[in-house]
Amino acid sequence: MRWAAMKTVPAVQEGLMRKGEETRTRILDVAEAAVLQKGFGGTSIEELIAETGITKSGFFYHFKDKNELAKALLNRYIENDERIYDEIFSRARDLVDDPLQSFLLGLKLLSELLSDLPNGHPGCLVATVCYYERLFDREIRETNRNAVLAWRRRFRGMFEEIVAVYTPREPVQIDQLADMVSSVLEGGIVLSKTLKEPNTLAEQILMLRTFIKLLFQPAAEVSRG
Repeated sequence: MRWAAMKTVPAVQEGLMRKGEETRTRILDVAEAAVLQKGFGGTSIEELIAETGITKSGFFYHFKDKNELAKALLNRYIENDERIYDEIFSRARDLVDDPLQSFLLGLKLLSELLSDLPNGHPGCLVATVCYYERLFDREIRETNRNAVLAWRRRFRGMFEEIVAVYTPREPVQIDQLADMVSSVLEGGIVLSKTLKEPNTLAEQILMLRTFIKLLFQPAAEVSRG
């Protein structure tokens, strides 16, 4: 009997931990939607408590203040962003060995993924933190900066592989070209939300794809493609 009771303790603890993680995830989901819609300044802890149906003490058990909530939101967003890029461009590379064709396929896959969002892209937390950076401490601002630098490194690596095989038809700086990918993605989000045209982001990615093809493929190949 005593042994049976001892075995139930880990099960109870596991259940409590799972419930706690579910509550934390729920808070982050609600907070992210609110922040992308109204910004950090327009999102209050009180409304998050009301929306999630938890107590105030329950909220502060998971996040000691709004700054800590913002940190958790940003880190989660960055991790998810990196995971999506990893999956898409790894899949493209598995299908096509050529670095240019692989990158072009990756952009097409990304465009298709985003075009499947019925209401368009909800917004970018990295951009939101940039807009309201005075609300946050140095750690969050630095995390945000590092996220953008990670985008640059990711796409720079892809372009370095491309230029090792293809000569660009016009001289370009690889870092600037890498930043252009991020600029199109972020700008496409702004355009689609402002114009209320959900497909704009996906269309801009396809336009970027056309530009990259024109930049690196010889004229004869472009005309055939």
